[in-house]
Amino acid sequence: MDQDKEHLRLLTIFHYIVGGITALCACFPLIHLVIGLTLVFAPDRMGGSAHPGPDRLVGWMFTLLAGVFIILGWALAISTAYAGRCLARRQKHTFCLVVAGANCLNTPIGTVLGVFTIIVLVRPSVKELFTANQRESSDTVGTWPSST
Repeated sequence: MDQDKEHLRLLTIFHYIVGGITALCACFPLIHLVIGLTLVFAPDRMGGSAHPGPDRLVGWMFTLLAGVFIILGWALAISTAYAGRCLARRQKHTFCLVVAGANCLNTPIGTVLGVFTIIVLVRPSVKELFTANQRESSDTVGTWPSST
């Protein structure tokens, strides 16, 4: 049981670290976003013509793809950090498994974290920790603290 708690503690720390790294890496497409917006709104600064044409189409493609990658990267980063918090509190077992699976797509660090998280979370003893915590928190919901 102590080994499971130690593994969950380490996974919590690594989820926060990988969440931060993922958020940082998700900022790299900001360069493409700026280039795309420049092609759309000031094509003459990039050596193109001032009238609408293929430069603006390329600019919109750059902008759209960069925006999608940024949003997806930040969503994964936030989800990873929140899963770390849930692991620390031993809550939302299924959510943590889903985020671990999503992290497997984030190679190479996310894959390692996702696989280790899945290995730890499918253990019956770890599931019991989450279930016990859920029972404990549901017992205290709606009760007034005793005044002794």
